[in-house]
Amino acid sequence: MKKIINTPNAPAPIGPYNQAVLVKDTLYISGQIPIDPATGELVEGDIKKETQQSMENLKAILDEAGMTFENVIKTSIFIADMHQFSQINEVYGTYFDAKTAPARETVEVANLPKFVNVEISMIAVK
Repeated sequence: MKKIINTPNAPAPIGPYNQAVLVKDTLYISGQIPIDPATGELVEGDIKKETQQSMENLKAILDEAGMTFENVIKTSIFIADMHQFSQINEVYGTYFDAKTAPARETVEVANLPKFVNVEISMIAVK
């Protein structure tokens, strides 16, 4: 029915959840924050690097499930400061073809886990 997807190439969950859950052909990826899975440390101080790390964590989970960013149909981006939207969007955009990019919302929030500046979740379909 559902298959749990976890990889050591993305940060371990920091709560009672998994990195992703595959149901039939649909992959639901938990929000990824800019934690370097090799060190367990937060990437901080540069929103572009933070966004890139979050996207690389998502890429690792997609890879583990046998998918790529081409399979992504929906993305949710949560940011601590909407003034950083253009920099986040610039990095995010390098992972997708603009013509086939997924649906998306971007929401400014009061706080995120570990008080990071960006968290991104995705839904992908084989």
